[in-house]
Amino acid sequence: MVRIRFRREGSRHQPFYRLVVTERESPRDGRFLEIIGHYNPRTQPATMDVKEERLIHWLKAGALPSESALKVLKTCGAWARWERVQAGEAVDAVLASRPAPTTVDPRTKREAAEVGKGKKKAKKAEVAAEAPAEA
Repeated sequence: MVRIRFRREGSRHQPFYRLVVTERESPRDGRFLEIIGHYNPRTQPATMDVKEERLIHWLKAGALPSESALKVLKTCGAWARWERVQAGEAVDAVLASRPAPTTVDPRTKREAAEVGKGKKKAKKAEVAAEAPAEA
């Protein structure tokens, strides 16, 4: 039986997961057929990237999601689109209606951290400019 489930990646205390299609008997981090997405629960909000055309392909072929994968797929809206395909809508129309990819919280991006440093320098420059004017 083919399953859609998570494969744990990342170092200790810093997990992220790949959404993979695999045989039910293979180990959690073992052999898999295809990577169809990524899930990072450590960002605020958690980020989920799914190749929905491949997800729909595997679901049509009879793959079943695990409980945790199903919960995340429902959260990101991919499962609702799959139900629309099952109801008879065209796959292309359903995939065209999906929202734009969500952005990662700026606190987890390197560029945002560098921009924050620039703000501190700008604030120090403002304070320094105001101090001589008061004296």
